[in-house]
Amino acid sequence: MSSGARPGHPLLSEDTDPAPSAPGLFADLQPQLPLFPLDTVLFPGGLLPLRVFEVRYLDLISACLRSGEPFGVVALIQGGEVRRDGETVRFEPEGCLAEVVDCDSEQTGILQVRCRGTRRFMLAGQAHQGSDGLWRADAVLQDEDAPAPLPPELQPCATALGRAIATLAQRGQHPFFMPHRLDDAGWLANRWSEILPIPLATRHKLMMLPDPLARLRLVDGFLRRHGIVGG
Repeated sequence: MSSGARPGHPLLSEDTDPAPSAPGLFADLQPQLPLFPLDTVLFPGGLLPLRVFEVRYLDLISACLRSGEPFGVVALIQGGEVRRDGETVRFEPEGCLAEVVDCDSEQTGILQVRCRGTRRFMLAGQAHQGSDGLWRADAVLQDEDAPAPLPPELQPCATALGRAIATLAQRGQHPFFMPHRLDDAGWLANRWSEILPIPLATRHKLMMLPDPLARLRLVDGFLRRHGIVGG
């Protein structure tokens, strides 16, 4: 994916405010959350496959497996996923917690990891890179999506994604965790947002929209403009 975002991307209208509520409204604090900057956006409920080979991240995954604690995935704005001497790294101040679901050792020094997105968060202060190479920051967890039944006018989004899931399954591809909650607006919006061909920054804005129905309506507009659903 590319992180070259275009502010005027049609998926988001100019009067859309993607910012969640202020951190002070939430009591859930994750002190010194370890961060994993990536060229992708993780959504709650999303599947994140990782091929881990850097020592700092091998140590992170090992620690998470021992403790059961999550780490934070943040989308890169500048710099690469692999550390390079002298390179400036910048990433979004919001992200999504990731929990390790399973882990296999492909060969010595390489792990194949599958993670699941859980809660969105906002960084509550400056991130700092430690001597171990890991970025850490205090983070405030955001509210989870409330269950949102699918309005009739958005049913075509569910029908189209159901068809896409069936087609991918025939090819042996399973990009989403079960169960497939096609009747829930938040789940549906998140899964579409993961696979649509949109800039990384736009994907990030969708992830941070606190209203699942508003998120799905934006996705629905994109799908209709591109002829993926009728209307």
